[in-house]
Amino acid sequence: MKIAIEAQRIFRTNKHGMDFVILEAIRELQKIDKTNQYYIFVGSGEDRCLIKSENVHIIELNCPTYPLWEQIALPLAVHKIKPDLLHCTSNTAPLFCSVPLILTLHDIIFLEPKQNENKSWYQNMGRIYRRFIVPRILPKCKKIITVSNFECNRIQEALQLPKQQITAVYNGFSKHFKQIELPETVTHKYIPHKEFIFFLGNTDPKKNTSRTLKAYSLYLKQSVHKRPLLIADLKEDIVDAILNEENIKEIKPYIFCPGYIPNKDLAYIYNGAFAFLYTSLRESFGIPILEAMACGTPVITSNTSAIPEIAGKDGILVNPMKPEDISEKLLELENNSEFYRQQVDYGLQHIQNFSWKKTAEALLNIYKEI
Repeated sequence: MKIAIEAQRIFRTNKHGMDFVILEAIRELQKIDKTNQYYIFVGSGEDRCLIKSENVHIIELNCPTYPLWEQIALPLAVHKIKPDLLHCTSNTAPLFCSVPLILTLHDIIFLEPKQNENKSWYQNMGRIYRRFIVPRILPKCKKIITVSNFECNRIQEALQLPKQQITAVYNGFSKHFKQIELPETVTHKYIPHKEFIFFLGNTDPKKNTSRTLKAYSLYLKQSVHKRPLLIADLKEDIVDAILNEENIKEIKPYIFCPGYIPNKDLAYIYNGAFAFLYTSLRESFGIPILEAMACGTPVITSNTSAIPEIAGKDGILVNPMKPEDISEKLLELENNSEFYRQQVDYGLQHIQNFSWKKTAEALLNIYKEI
């Protein structure tokens, strides 16, 4: 087969969830499949994180905006190569495509009512684009892939899709997320303390940043240790605004906001963290849960959406709408060493259920089926 895969963003320096999903899946396909020919369509970028091989060809398409890249440059390139199928991996696809189409639809959050107003212009424009494109391309898809059984059912019910058109393929986690000695050799770049609490922030309302900071303020009032909070992917001025809104400015000295943390450093961050907070309101999967568990770090996460499916039956699940629930579990981890050790052991065992190799094998089976 000649298999075309859209991976537009994988060469950008500041990669996020969907970028890593397809990057790792392609790397595993490169290892396990020496028979089929792969044509990987990418945008320009400085991080040349994928190396071509005998049957993996990297085709760089330059275009000023993502919509033009996807709707004009990509279909033209596909028409020229004439593959047996095109797999678009980031929720959207060309409206006009000359070959059978497979779509990875990670979630349909963009079709659901907003939790709160999003202050990010980039994310708001992406939401508008997806709301326009997705309903128009779904009828054209030979197969729709999503990342959890929860999201599979959610998409099918919301969009009235035939059961046979949609399937769930779990994500994995990268192998550099593992237990590491002396993580402070890297964490000191971001926070001067050896032990801290870690939170992946975001301007997206679903990340629940305001309630998480409120929970942290409640934790500080009762904790003997008062471990500081490291927040990734969130600028300090946004944190300051939230602290003002929540009337908890007094906790600012305990908070560190270094901004974006490269993926290679995240393993050290998880290892150095006493606990990881993943208190999102809505997720279709939750790769950071697995990453933290693989590093031997207890995870406090939400009892909503797909998160319990990924965290497992013995994960620490809280109501993300209730800051007191989050702070209570933080304090339990801090005050109960046996509970803490149980969570470390549970996480290390639970992650054995997930790998990028399993993801790639599932994708290859779908390609063969189509």
